[in-house]
Amino acid sequence: MAETNAAKSAPPPAEPKRSWGDQVEDAASSSEAELKAPAEPKRSWGDEVEEAASSSEAELNVDALAISEDKKVNKFLDEPEDSNIKAVTTGDTPYTSASTFEDLNLTPELLKGLYVDMKFHKPSKIQAISLPMILTPPYKNLVAQAHNGSGKTTCFVLGMLSRVDPNVKAPQALCICPTRELAIQNLEVLQKMGKHTGITSECAIPMDSTNYMSIFKRPPVTAQIVIGTPGTIKKWMSAKKLGVSSVKVLVFDEADHMLAEDGFKDDSLRIMKEIQRTSAHCQVLLFSATFNEIVKNFVSRVVNDHNQLFVKKEELSLESVKQYKVNCPDELSKVMVIKDRIFELGENLGQTIIFVRTRNSASMLHKSLVDLGYEVTTIQGALKQEDRDKIVKEFKDGLTQVLISTDLLARGFDQQQVNLVINYDLPVKHENHSEPDCEVYLHRIGRAGRFGRKGAVFNLLMSEKDQMLMEKIERHFNSQITQVASWNSAEDFKGALKAAGLL
Repeated sequence: MAETNAAKSAPPPAEPKRSWGDQVEDAASSSEAELKAPAEPKRSWGDEVEEAASSSEAELNVDALAISEDKKVNKFLDEPEDSNIKAVTTGDTPYTSASTFEDLNLTPELLKGLYVDMKFHKPSKIQAISLPMILTPPYKNLVAQAHNGSGKTTCFVLGMLSRVDPNVKAPQALCICPTRELAIQNLEVLQKMGKHTGITSECAIPMDSTNYMSIFKRPPVTAQIVIGTPGTIKKWMSAKKLGVSSVKVLVFDEADHMLAEDGFKDDSLRIMKEIQRTSAHCQVLLFSATFNEIVKNFVSRVVNDHNQLFVKKEELSLESVKQYKVNCPDELSKVMVIKDRIFELGENLGQTIIFVRTRNSASMLHKSLVDLGYEVTTIQGALKQEDRDKIVKEFKDGLTQVLISTDLLARGFDQQQVNLVINYDLPVKHENHSEPDCEVYLHRIGRAGRFGRKGAVFNLLMSEKDQMLMEKIERHFNSQITQVASWNSAEDFKGALKAAGLL
């Protein structure tokens, strides 16, 4: 399949919008200076500030972005290992782990969605523990952390669907996500799971400029569940188009980023405060694979009387995903490792995501691989929203096998056929490029091995700085990452893929 024009074209150099993962590495470059200009409002991830002339409040055609069922072949499926999930409850409400979905007293319509449409058999461990906490009166707040791919989305989607009264035509549940891609994906899951319930839903995300309609001309939201990004949700609330007086459940997906200083903390707090002001009791659910101590302390102050689920950080790196590090002498050798070793051996194993640190790296690597004859697509925050949607849909439909991405897709992106993740660049903290971002690393490798499936991660290291970053990541998770002996040995890479269960 020919690659898309959107992926071929390099991002416009003067594009001011930036996403959370798209930091430009060279602080002295002119593009970095433009991006850091004082007049530029703080942007995070894919929730770009909407300009009156460039955003659209038109209806989103979510069906067009749905995953084709015939593309979802569950290869390398293993039962996920039981993780040591620690539950901390408040008060005297008794909670019993749910061994079946019937234990949760769900409606027949929801059970049909789970068994027939979602094809679930039984709750995962995180679902078995968290769902009784979410669904048992008096509906206490919950802060939940668990492995990537363990079923967190089902927990809060099922929680929202269970609390909605279909007879009340007003928003009753709100889910806030850091990117439009994640919001679309969560809405797709919700519509599939709630297919037989008659519950209505709407996606509140920045739109493209094709069918622009002023916020003031759009009708008030009557959908019972709204999933979106914080900028759009706050805009709809400010314009009195999204009423929150009937909201019973407020969900923050990727909550650590939503409440972090360099994330969406201000918008998230304003939304939460407004809901708590107008709604008598709103249950707050915070879900993420990572919560650092700063965010944990902040949450404990902001979210009152909450239950907790946490996993030790040493246990977070997924057992089903084999991690490797590869020492490469120079930039060209990193490209050749991808081409001659990983692609040649792994071309029939599923899909691959290659993570880069900057937009410049994305453009360079894309050109290198296309010049070598590979069909790849690239996604990053400077692309138009409709182009991003198209690239994601093609990858989810299996039309493209290799996707180069900045950290725009590091969190929450769920594609079951991804068995290989390549860290072309290791993730670093924004404020200090000498320190690795261990949370982002964990989210990246979590794109492979969804729900216990086999997967492999290759970290390409080139400099002493890369070695230092890798060592710090190993110390953080208290685990030793296996070294591939030679970057230029096909046998060494074949052995690595065999050990990962992929050959």
